[in-house]
Amino acid sequence: MILSRKFVSDYIDLNDSLSINEIAEDMTNVGNEYDYAGPLINCTNLIIGEVIECNDIPDTHLHICLVDIGKERLSIVCGAPNVKKGLRVIVALPGAKLPDGEIKKSNIRGFESNGMLCSIKELGLDNKFLTAKDIEGIAELGSDAIIGEDPIKYLGLDDEIIDFELTSNRGDLLSIIGMAYELGAIYGKKVKTMDTRYKEIEESITNQFNIDIKTSNCSMFLAKKAKNITIKESPSFIKNRLIACGIRPINNVVDISNYVMLETGQPLHYYDANRLGDTLIVRMAKDNEKLITLDSEERILSKDDIVIANKNEAVGLAGVMGGLTTEVENDTKDIIIEAAIFDSIKVRKTSKKILRSESSNRFEKGLDPKRTRLAVERSCYLLEKYADAEIVSDMLVYDKSSVDDKIIELNSNKTNSVLGIDIDIEKQINILKSLGFVVRKNKNVIKVIVPSRRLDINIQEDLIEEIGRIYGMDNIKGKLPKLDVVTGNYNRKVRNIRHKLANLGLDEAFSYTLIPDSEVMKFTNDDFEPVLLDYPMSEDKNALRYSLLYSLKEIYLYNKSHNQNNISIFEVGKGFYKGNNSYKEDLKVAGLLSGEYYIDIPNKKADFYTLKGIVEELLYFLGYDSRYSFVIDSFPKEFHPYQSAYINVNGNIIGILGKLHPKESKDDIYVFEINLDKLFTIKTGNIKYKEFNKYPSIKKDLAFIVDIEIPSEDIIKVIKKSGGKNLTNIEIFDLYIGDKIDSNKKSIAFSLTFEDPRKTLTDEEVMEIFNKIIKDVEKKYKAILRDK
Repeated sequence: MILSRKFVSDYIDLNDSLSINEIAEDMTNVGNEYDYAGPLINCTNLIIGEVIECNDIPDTHLHICLVDIGKERLSIVCGAPNVKKGLRVIVALPGAKLPDGEIKKSNIRGFESNGMLCSIKELGLDNKFLTAKDIEGIAELGSDAIIGEDPIKYLGLDDEIIDFELTSNRGDLLSIIGMAYELGAIYGKKVKTMDTRYKEIEESITNQFNIDIKTSNCSMFLAKKAKNITIKESPSFIKNRLIACGIRPINNVVDISNYVMLETGQPLHYYDANRLGDTLIVRMAKDNEKLITLDSEERILSKDDIVIANKNEAVGLAGVMGGLTTEVENDTKDIIIEAAIFDSIKVRKTSKKILRSESSNRFEKGLDPKRTRLAVERSCYLLEKYADAEIVSDMLVYDKSSVDDKIIELNSNKTNSVLGIDIDIEKQINILKSLGFVVRKNKNVIKVIVPSRRLDINIQEDLIEEIGRIYGMDNIKGKLPKLDVVTGNYNRKVRNIRHKLANLGLDEAFSYTLIPDSEVMKFTNDDFEPVLLDYPMSEDKNALRYSLLYSLKEIYLYNKSHNQNNISIFEVGKGFYKGNNSYKEDLKVAGLLSGEYYIDIPNKKADFYTLKGIVEELLYFLGYDSRYSFVIDSFPKEFHPYQSAYINVNGNIIGILGKLHPKESKDDIYVFEINLDKLFTIKTGNIKYKEFNKYPSIKKDLAFIVDIEIPSEDIIKVIKKSGGKNLTNIEIFDLYIGDKIDSNKKSIAFSLTFEDPRKTLTDEEVMEIFNKIIKDVEKKYKAILRDK
């Protein structure tokens, strides 16, 4: 649910000093989490200007424009086809920040450009809200746009929004009124009443139309008629509130139905009365019955789907979407307004099978029967005011719903016992009243009348939860539990791995183990049977992961979309699969690098060698020094074939590292994954300690030109063997492939450290070993000592 600040302010007075982030955090403190809080249009440094000169730049499609912004005139290069003299425009000044980046002064084809003339698309609105003109050309503002003023405010898009991630039991918050009640409880504000006043003409719908309910899966059905409507563009405030809430405006009549749904939480549907007939029937569909919905898609139905039909055919899929044959179009004059309550489970199954919609989302979570009639009356008010409608008298009503308010008795002492705090009874009563509950007190017992909109409140504990969350969880002091406990245990190796990778500059990530089944077989060539869920909550979480790399990539994409380009993360978790008719799981560690890697060397761009160094450092730390190697073989298609390797420990492949294939990601992303269960079966010896050498060491550098296909690891093995015990360290510090050497060659530079624990080595002793190393490498690999 997206909350528009302007929309909810129609029903509750919010203090202007409250920022949108403060409101979001206050809502979070009472249990309503959010994903985003901020301006609808997240742009800065925009101003209204007027093009006073517009000249073509020869041999280009560009124009050089002189733009008046009130305080000065700016020269701006623009390539839009619709730019012209006299046009009022949106100007992004130098330093302006738009979704696609920052605007800077520039020189284009020899002309200085001091900003940019913007299209509506460039402000960051989703494509579904835009016309072709909004995308292809700059915005053309009206003559009433004041030069030098804020264009976002002029367009009415100066709204702020909060994108909430609501829990499944809070269907009451899928409406602006529901949100107003919640905010009223937080800030002690009264919720304003909704205007539903309208006039009726003398005609009666009862003489013109009928409803026939043939299934118990519909508990309420209301029908009202409006005549002589005028289809036109909606008022700006309706369009802008719909856009803020994520719904595309269409025309005044369709927009009013969506507007009322957002206000009340009750979905409505409008039928073209002249194409409908004289009867609406609610029944169960027939197996293989066909219906073309408003999105022009043909739907194949079953006997478990509820449909709305006329005497000839189905004209709507109950709770999900209307049918195309009775759609409100530009020539529509009379409409039938429908508001109903259908079985939430049936609607959920249908929507899951066919189509999720704003309507189905609300039906699935349950509707307040008292809001159903309110939605119809509010709809009539808006249609009369903004569509010139004549409202026909009377309403057709089928009502088998239970609209009685629930009465729950709550002992105030029990509240304090459950919450572990001492809230006096008057404070408890005030909290319940602030939520819109009717309360009566009898000594320590509170009699609570729960409004029908709160379908989630059924027992005493629900009321206690309401008191606790509004009182504030932060105000509840924690107490240590009094119970017998046993000593726990943990895997020291896994804990050490976490600490080591964190010390190497990687941030630990935690992700869902549920992923789409289409992604399970990626990032591996292993032969296994995936674990699929029988009843997944959503299609994108219907299988247990095998590799952790899909999860890390999703975390990378999330951070990248929030302008975090330098990412170094790891996760320790389990991969799942089926084998030998049983479910199995492996403990794994995976990492991902992209962008700059900050440890030790500032601003170093992560590459394959950075990743390889991290894996080597981890294996060394775990006691597998000199027991691992990197193997080239057939890699999974998600890996780059020339920048990847399998990790081999004692002849066992325990993991993989490398760069993701360009087809998998256009970004440079480097990943590794190690099966820890496999690794831990390979025993390590006891760690041996030795004193620091008190004698000085001698370092020598050398570089070989060798065939490009010779692994550096093979050269290191020869150097180690030739260097003997006095060669204590080998490091690669340079790799060169370029036009200064043959295309099939590479230059590798090594830094060698020599020392003796018993004495100071002489230059003659070191040179003897050094020359032997050179000779052996030259002989073994036909190497050429560079710069010899």
